[in-house]
Amino acid sequence: MKYSKEEKGMWVEDWRQSGESLGAYAKANGLNAATLKNWACGEETVQGFVEIKPKQAESWSYTPEILIEKGDIKIHIPLAVNRSELRAVIESIGWRV
Repeated sequence: MKYSKEEKGMWVEDWRQSGESLGAYAKANGLNAATLKNWACGEETVQGFVEIKPKQAESWSYTPEILIEKGDIKIHIPLAVNRSELRAVIESIGWRV
């Protein structure tokens, strides 16, 4: 089946939001894992930032975090973030994981 650039982008975004491994997501959705990987790796432009909703706030005000800087952009990521969310953030700024 032939997919448009927009459809490919929607599949890649849906996979990234799912938190599933690439292989598991492809299998569950009837896609070839290698094709999905090529779509994800072939993106030339950053689609945007990924929003990570904070977990329940602690009673104290400081949350340990990771700071990622790229040019003038600073991204603060709480240490409690899960692996798939962190991967989505890193990939959204154009870095390969």
